[in-house]
Amino acid sequence: MAQRSVTIASRVGLHARPAMIFVQTVSALGVSVLIAKPGDEPVDASSILGVMALGAKYGDEVVLEADAESALDELVSLLSRDLDAE
Repeated sequence: MAQRSVTIASRVGLHARPAMIFVQTVSALGVSVLIAKPGDEPVDASSILGVMALGAKYGDEVVLEADAESALDELVSLLSRDLDAE
C-alpha cells in the first residue's frame, strides 16, 4: 500500500462536516483506504465513526494508506483545505 502524510487544514479538524465529506470521498473512490495519527492504529477511512474517533484536530498530521496513488492524491488535496469553510 502507498502511504502519504497530510496536515489537517479544517479548523474543526476531522469532525462533523469535514469528516463526512472525507468519508464520502473515500467511499466514492472505491478503494481501500486507512487513516491514522502517527503512532496510532489505522482505521477504515470509509467509516465515519472510525474517522471521528481519531480525534484529528486542526494542524494534526495524519497518515493515509491506499492501494492507489491517485486516491491518495485526491485525499491529500481534500484534507489540505478547510472543508468547514466550503
